[in-house]
Amino acid sequence: MTGTHWTRLLAAGIAATVAMAPTGAQAQAEPGASPDIVITSVRSKLSNWRQAETRHVVLLSDGDEKEVTRLARNLEWLHYVLSGLMGKSTAADDDLVPIRVTLIGDVAQFDDMNLRNLRWQQGPFNDLFQIGRYYDPREDGAVMASTRVDQRVVVEHTSVNAKSVQGLLSSMAAGTSDPSLRADLAAGISTMALAGMQGPGGTGLTFGEKAVQVTAEQLLYAGYAQHFLLTYFPAAYPRWYLDGFGQVFSTFAITGDKQVEFGRAPQGALTVVYEFGAYPLKDVLNDAYLARKPSDTRWTPMHAWMLAHFLFFSDTRRPQLRQYLLARARGEDAAKAAAVFGDQTQLARELRAYFAARKPAYKVTYASANIEEPTVRRLRESEAAFVKGRLELGARVVIPPAPPASADPATAKAMTKARDQALADRAHWLDRLRGTAAKWSGELGAQLLLAEAECRSGNAAEAQVAIRRAEALAPADPRVLVWKGEAMILQAATLAGPERDNMVAAGRKLILTANKADNDAVEPLLAYYRSFAVAGETPGTNAVDALDRASQEVPAAPETRLALAQALAREGEPGVAQNVILPVAAGPYNSPERPAAEALLSSLRQGAPAASGGGASMNMSAPVDEKPSPVR
Repeated sequence: MTGTHWTRLLAAGIAATVAMAPTGAQAQAEPGASPDIVITSVRSKLSNWRQAETRHVVLLSDGDEKEVTRLARNLEWLHYVLSGLMGKSTAADDDLVPIRVTLIGDVAQFDDMNLRNLRWQQGPFNDLFQIGRYYDPREDGAVMASTRVDQRVVVEHTSVNAKSVQGLLSSMAAGTSDPSLRADLAAGISTMALAGMQGPGGTGLTFGEKAVQVTAEQLLYAGYAQHFLLTYFPAAYPRWYLDGFGQVFSTFAITGDKQVEFGRAPQGALTVVYEFGAYPLKDVLNDAYLARKPSDTRWTPMHAWMLAHFLFFSDTRRPQLRQYLLARARGEDAAKAAAVFGDQTQLARELRAYFAARKPAYKVTYASANIEEPTVRRLRESEAAFVKGRLELGARVVIPPAPPASADPATAKAMTKARDQALADRAHWLDRLRGTAAKWSGELGAQLLLAEAECRSGNAAEAQVAIRRAEALAPADPRVLVWKGEAMILQAATLAGPERDNMVAAGRKLILTANKADNDAVEPLLAYYRSFAVAGETPGTNAVDALDRASQEVPAAPETRLALAQALAREGEPGVAQNVILPVAAGPYNSPERPAAEALLSSLRQGAPAASGGGASMNMSAPVDEKPSPVR
């Protein structure tokens, strides 16, 4: 592995391969396994959920087939447009894991899942703009979720309401001397008061308020644009830029055959900026605004759109934006990087003039665009029962750390409360998942999800229950082999001596078999690397190569990047390790992996030995003498 290799990966997301051959260790029977597994399950009917799959997106929705198909195809169009703008060949996408997008029609159901955004944050925007979207760049592939329902933001309440409008019209009716006009006004008062207060774009009744509508499609396209940057051009971006970049493409639209449009102002953008006023540019460009409480700030998604749109479309400022982003990608101080814009008072004047002027937008016709049609199918009820459970996985298996001994009482209390709540939420979620998996015991995906949830929660014995069900359904499925191997290695950590070594070897052999069966799958690569950490061994060269490959397939995953950077630092490649860890340590989001990433980056820059602690799921152990790698 070389610095050139990783520089190329960071720039273009080019994937490599890693060949893993089985070890000489003999597989052992899983302790406690029953030779006779009886599967009883409820017959599964078709649900109202559909899945549309393309090269870059797996879209799940409880909407109708026409809507699901259209949205999935539009996302492929957006990917095509973004690739052209960024000068990226779509041929480089083949080895990257597609994002999994879930759209839920019931807002209450979406809210009840309490999807905590651990690795993605917006703003911080004013409290009125806490729009519901979930994004998690997981190690096995990014997921995104939102509702299919448009969301409305009230930006100002006024004294005007239906009653005051009706009162005004009544006065007009009473004041006229024309009997027929008075009768007509009186008859139409109710209709005029209601119909006359309809907002633009069908936002519903808007009397008594100024409101803007954030459509479900705007959220979808903005989220995908951010995901595109993080995945295909991973770097330490400032958060305001990712927010603004998403907003620029939130109004993406297909306007004709092979004709697309983007860059128009989101609905209500000017209203919001007028109502909230200007925001100090200096505080945005130097990241000072990130420390503000949402209730105290007047920064909004529309401000982010305005700044990004201005810099993106300005011929004179765009080169400065490029230099600023490159400096941030190198991990330079935010205020120092912002100096490239020169006199920021002049920048603010130009932005104010831009606000008042007509703004450009792109409309492009492609003569030879070949956008694939999505493959759409209806999910069975047994599959649909776990759509939300898979979404919740990322928010439930990551548990906040216990407070350190040095923490002050207030901090210790808050950390303990957060940890206890997360543990309780996970326990409740696992109980529900177990019950649903038992109901749909004939559904392979259900048992695999439960096995993963149990393994990632440290429950080896419970994981084996789900694995035995899955084995009875598909004994040779690579996913079954992976989680069976992980559960065995997890259990081996509680043993000692030859018994421990034999079980680790047997579990690893299952993982390697899964890798041979599906060389493109990320899970066997991650499981193979994790097997060394769980067993208390230092990962060998092949294990690090496996982790490298997994990171190339899912470039935005902070967990994988942290573990890989730590491994590279141990192997004596500090420069490459810095490139790998910068998007986590100096990037836009406060992930659970960020503190360890910041500490690692600091030690690498100071030339100190790399820390051996690892990411939340990698669970890296202290290094021991390296053993010969069992794979080549």
